[in-house]
Amino acid sequence: MNSYKNPLEERYSSEEMLYNFSPENKFRNWRKLWIALAEIEKDLGLNISSEQIQELKDQAENIDYGKAAEYEKKFRHDVMAHVHAYGDVAPSAKGIIHLGATSAFVGDNTDLIQMRDGLLIVRKQLVNVIKKLSDFAIQYKDMPTLGFTHFQPAQLTTVGKRATLWLQSLILDFEELEFFLETLRFRGVKGTTGTAASFLELFNGDYSKIKHLDKELSARFGFPKVFGVSGQTYDRKIDAKVVALLSNIAQSAHKFSNDLRLLQNLKEIEEPFEKNQIGSSAMAYKRNPMRSERIGALAKFVMSLSSSSAMVASTQWFERTLDDSANKRLTIPQAFLAIDAILLIWNNIMDGIVVYENRISKHIMDELPFMATEYIIMEEVKAGGDRQEIHEIIRIHSMEASKKVKIEGKENDLIERIMNDNSLKMEKSKIMEVLDPKNFIGFAPIQTEEFIKNEAQPILEKYSGEIGLEADLKV
Repeated sequence: MNSYKNPLEERYSSEEMLYNFSPENKFRNWRKLWIALAEIEKDLGLNISSEQIQELKDQAENIDYGKAAEYEKKFRHDVMAHVHAYGDVAPSAKGIIHLGATSAFVGDNTDLIQMRDGLLIVRKQLVNVIKKLSDFAIQYKDMPTLGFTHFQPAQLTTVGKRATLWLQSLILDFEELEFFLETLRFRGVKGTTGTAASFLELFNGDYSKIKHLDKELSARFGFPKVFGVSGQTYDRKIDAKVVALLSNIAQSAHKFSNDLRLLQNLKEIEEPFEKNQIGSSAMAYKRNPMRSERIGALAKFVMSLSSSSAMVASTQWFERTLDDSANKRLTIPQAFLAIDAILLIWNNIMDGIVVYENRISKHIMDELPFMATEYIIMEEVKAGGDRQEIHEIIRIHSMEASKKVKIEGKENDLIERIMNDNSLKMEKSKIMEVLDPKNFIGFAPIQTEEFIKNEAQPILEKYSGEIGLEADLKV
């Protein structure tokens, strides 16, 4: 308790994502890369024995972190520290570990593995949010609710149609994530400045063997695509792109959380509130939207990180500089961990979201009389009235009703005023028919159905095996 702990680890992120960016996973991948490098080099004719490779495999998980830390303090070089620590437990193979490679071979390739695997975790969480939002949209596709522009009451929509707006943003992010995964390249085996000069010596100038080494190693780690050229490192645009993608997901989540917080203030829709949950230490009655607020807080953090990766990508010198390293160690894992937490919370909210239909209906009826005036004017004209005269009558009644609501704090009595005005010819029963909220929702229900069918369902069918996610909050 006497040293700083990262809240993403202690309070927010899943064990799966935390492991993905853990030292254990990182250094195990380093050793897997060294083993694969040695195996392929042996197959290509280098003087490496099967016994050496077997010893590397036998000792792959025997990582002495204390010894590695001692070596790093001595060498001031993390990769060479682990080369020596590995060589200590695999002495027969010590001379062929990291043969021909540069530090970026293990460092950059592992970063790409972790980013890919992190995005696969994110994809699973996105699929589950998409499923829950889709179910919610269909369930409430016919329920009218006030639409808002400028947070002022506007034409009606439906609760389900509004959910498709949240879903639309998320599907745009999902499409970007899929494209990123499809086009992600491995660094592979490129040498110190990307020229593979050290491998030229090892393979006596046989470029075909170097190409085979590059592609075969990449394929073994699940990357069908490999960078055609590089400096010492893979292009840091990859970091900027992946954090920008995570930022886009954060933006979508923040939009959802803002809307939900406003709806919770209106007492129309509420995030889950547990039986023993305390909303305020002072005000016992409060039901604060802490989940939505947490999404907003974490989303702001992720969005802020996108500028950091962009600055790193834009300020690299020639084949590489090391002013990216500390930044990458902070920015990329934390962006993933924060998005992981955001999506867990979003899934948790959708598991227990509450809709208050009567409250929604009351708000509609507070505003609907004003919205119905255009229909009433048209019906009066059809009944033989003068449009301009009717408009003036309705305008005066509207102003008086508005005064009752805003100044006197009373109910909206516009319809009552209109029905009691004998100068108007429209049948009173038609006025009440006009006031059915479903007359004002346009094509919202069918738009919702079509959107879920055409946009969301193909994703859910393609990734049906990933549906079903435990989304409990850590704290």
